[in-house]
Amino acid sequence: MEMELKFKSIGTRWFVNVFAVFAAVITIVCVVCCVAVNSLLLERVRTSASEYAQPFSVLAQAQEKDFIESARRYAQEFEHKDKIEIQIIDKNGNVFVTTNGFEPITEAMPDYEAAVSGERGTGLWRGKNAGGEPILAETTVLGGGDGQSLGAVRFVVSLREANRQSVFLCTVIIGAALLFLGFSTFSGVFFIRSIAKPIRDVSNSARKIAMGEFKTQIESDRNDEIGELCDAVNYMASELDRAENLKNDFISSVSHELRTPLTAIRGWGETAKMSIGTDDALVEKGLDVVLNESERLSKLVEELLDFSRMQSGRLTVNVGKLNVTRLVFAAADMYVELAKQRGIEVVSVPPKKDCEILGDADRLKQVFVNIIDNAVKYTESGGQVLIEQYEEESCVRIVVKDTGVGIPAADLDRVKEKFFKSNKTVRGSGIGLAVADEIVKQHQGLLFIESTEGIGTTVTVVFPLCEQEQEIPLEPGKLTDTQTNQIQEEENNEQV
Repeated sequence: MEMELKFKSIGTRWFVNVFAVFAAVITIVCVVCCVAVNSLLLERVRTSASEYAQPFSVLAQAQEKDFIESARRYAQEFEHKDKIEIQIIDKNGNVFVTTNGFEPITEAMPDYEAAVSGERGTGLWRGKNAGGEPILAETTVLGGGDGQSLGAVRFVVSLREANRQSVFLCTVIIGAALLFLGFSTFSGVFFIRSIAKPIRDVSNSARKIAMGEFKTQIESDRNDEIGELCDAVNYMASELDRAENLKNDFISSVSHELRTPLTAIRGWGETAKMSIGTDDALVEKGLDVVLNESERLSKLVEELLDFSRMQSGRLTVNVGKLNVTRLVFAAADMYVELAKQRGIEVVSVPPKKDCEILGDADRLKQVFVNIIDNAVKYTESGGQVLIEQYEEESCVRIVVKDTGVGIPAADLDRVKEKFFKSNKTVRGSGIGLAVADEIVKQHQGLLFIESTEGIGTTVTVVFPLCEQEQEIPLEPGKLTDTQTNQIQEEENNEQV
């Protein structure tokens, strides 16, 4: 399967979606702050200049004949000549006196024109004078006592110091913004790399795992979400490796289970064929072996089919009222002679009374046969298999206890897993107990396993008793009767 590689990295997404937006916001804030600083400084200069020019506002009360005389006197008496220049303009728009004592220089006065043409009688202008120096000028029209305009007062103040302060403050703001952006970039890149590298490692490891390299492990000493992801991938790889080993062991075990009876069938079939007409006893013995081994093969194939049905959710039960006591001890009787040949005693303790449950007789017999077969297989000569039944609290408890080799404590929780075999020296596919556990669950029952290595194993199966005519309710994933009949027809066709 070809995997599509995506080259739009997390770093690129972070730069486009986060850093670019963040940088734009910082830039806007920086511009707004610089404009605000410049406006505040300009307003402060204008306010100070207006305060210095305030004494000249009294000229508006002068008579026209005394206006020029009063203007010259105020200009001579002005105390802040080193900070601001005050110009007095006549009603014709000519500057006739200034506080600096120099001859007035004719130059454009946009602020005067704005004051004369405006309704408020004031005008403000920011620009440069004839010498190229940045200035701020404001003109206020003076009205005489008779309501006629006498002229205007104009202040001119240098903006060189204010501009210097504005440049300094804006430089500080821009520098702080750049420093903040630089720190954000460094921390962001460091953070992205700290995420991107382990994610790349996880991605590469996942590809290796997808190609069957289940031994792959990711080295990580992090204790955050990335570390948790690495641990999860490592755990997944180890579980896949375990499942792969179990599958291989299962295939090997099933292959051996199939090969052994097939070898016996072929060998005894050839022997019986060659003995026809010469040794009838040998022919009969050979045919018995062929039949027995064929039955063994049939059971193994049926077990595999049941496992396949269980995996696909098609393992069904045909519910009916049955005597579970007779079913259990009938299954036990099947192993009495076989166990005796191996020096093992199978003991069935008769209960006080028979118990009835709702269930599928064939499926439940399969369960008990599997459990008793395991007990006999794992018990050595001289041992015992004990089968008992107890009725308690509307339930029936069937106990199969053996004195066999037992199950190691480390394997006890896994013996009902598919493919798992605790003891690989004993024949078996490793799926019988998994199928039995699924059948018990479909009968609303429970299957418990207790074992001590070297002492023996106890398997307990519990079913609810049948108190009245009832049906087992369908659970999610269970099949209806129509679906069950359809599946059975399909299976019959497959067998044909």
